[in-house]
Amino acid sequence: MTKADIINEVSIATGVPKKDVGVVIEAFMDQVKTSLVERKENVYLRGFGSFNIKHRAAKTARNISKNITLTIPAHDYPNFKPAKSFVDLMLGQAVENED
Repeated sequence: MTKADIINEVSIATGVPKKDVGVVIEAFMDQVKTSLVERKENVYLRGFGSFNIKHRAAKTARNISKNITLTIPAHDYPNFKPAKSFVDLMLGQAVENED
């Protein structure tokens, strides 16, 4: 499913024009990115999952074809962890109410 598919489905489900839904979806994604990249804050969406910042330590790698050693610097990267209720739904198990 693409972003355009999501916009189309949300538009059909809510009756809101696609243009308006597209603006909201873009704003949502921008806020998630801003929270992770600029503010270094995790994003928690109850019943769906969380977007977290993970850290990878610096490491040494080798390019075997050129016989050289590279140093890969430490860096942060985004990670998504689905909520337990989401995982249970995917596994076909009964979902309990989180409230």
